[in-house]
Amino acid sequence: MAKKDYYNILGIKKDAKADEIKKAYRRLARKHHPDVNPNDKVSEDKFKEVQEAYDVLSDEKKRKVFDRFGYYADNLDADSPFSSGATSSGPAGGGFDFSGFDFSGTPGQSSGSSFRDIFSDLFSGGGQKAQPEPPRPMPKKGRDIEIPLALSFEEAFTGLTTNITVNRSEQCSRCQGAGDTGGPVVQCPTCKGTGQVMRTGGRLQFSQNCSDCEGTGRRRQPCSLCNGKGVTPKTEQVKIKIPAGVDTGSRVRVPKKGHGGRLGAEPGDLFILTNVGKHPFLTRKGDNVYITVPITVPEAALGTKIEVPTVEGKAALKIPSGTESGQKFRLRERGFPSLRNPSLRGDQFVEVKIALPKVISEETKEALRQFEKLNPENPRKTMGLE
Repeated sequence: MAKKDYYNILGIKKDAKADEIKKAYRRLARKHHPDVNPNDKVSEDKFKEVQEAYDVLSDEKKRKVFDRFGYYADNLDADSPFSSGATSSGPAGGGFDFSGFDFSGTPGQSSGSSFRDIFSDLFSGGGQKAQPEPPRPMPKKGRDIEIPLALSFEEAFTGLTTNITVNRSEQCSRCQGAGDTGGPVVQCPTCKGTGQVMRTGGRLQFSQNCSDCEGTGRRRQPCSLCNGKGVTPKTEQVKIKIPAGVDTGSRVRVPKKGHGGRLGAEPGDLFILTNVGKHPFLTRKGDNVYITVPITVPEAALGTKIEVPTVEGKAALKIPSGTESGQKFRLRERGFPSLRNPSLRGDQFVEVKIALPKVISEETKEALRQFEKLNPENPRKTMGLE
């Protein structure tokens, strides 16, 4: 058996108190945890080694066995005068060594190996392989939650404060997120002791390590309140503040309102995904707003002042004489507030389209003929056309 110095692994003295052991374990566990060091085999092995050392030294009886024999096994008893830590391979600690005996003449035995196996079984606890201890859970931050939220065009402009119902979870009050209360080790009910669970991806089925027992097939008796999950469900009214200037696809973070963490770890965050409705006249691109407004021929020719809709209501716009269809005007700072800098705002761009008059009577036709005579300009002349 390869012996490990658990005190050296945790970096503590042999007379260390329980709180010193726990403090050293937590520091090293956080440093080498797989979530902190993804795809790092060295850190993963170190994490398992630290956990193994803590499982022994944090248990008074196991620590007593380790202190006496220099290693721990389930079949050893530190208080028994017959437990010496010896194996059938040598006399260490006052044990028996049968390697020098020839049992080939023993009736019913073809060689000495079988007889040695019998004595080996007797002095090693009946030959039953000690089952690995189920892994102890580690502090784990809660998962984030995403919730979509529909907003009107105007609400996205002004911002919104409201309450929403969130179905989340919180750390179990009975087991403090451990998933168990330190009871006896039992077969994992999720994987039925196999350590594997089946998953379906499309048309394929594949197996993976059971997350409840981390592939060992064994776990401690689950907490009766959370059924081993470490968290319990909770429905909560959460107050959220949507800042002015959000757009479709914006993610608004509400800290620590996601699912509960385990063993004192922080809860996850709540993210609000905004979906902004359309405006009947205005179109948004970034922080700027765009609109197309019709004007009459006389307004375009003579110039005038008109009203145009904005997010905040109506605004006056001066149309100079000789305005052409498709011409654009800018209303400064009539757009949306910037999410990055709320003191800045976008602009509103107004494109005018000349609307032709409807010919509804002979008098209208005659007026247009008179207009043509007084204004014989040919707009196609520059193209060489009559």
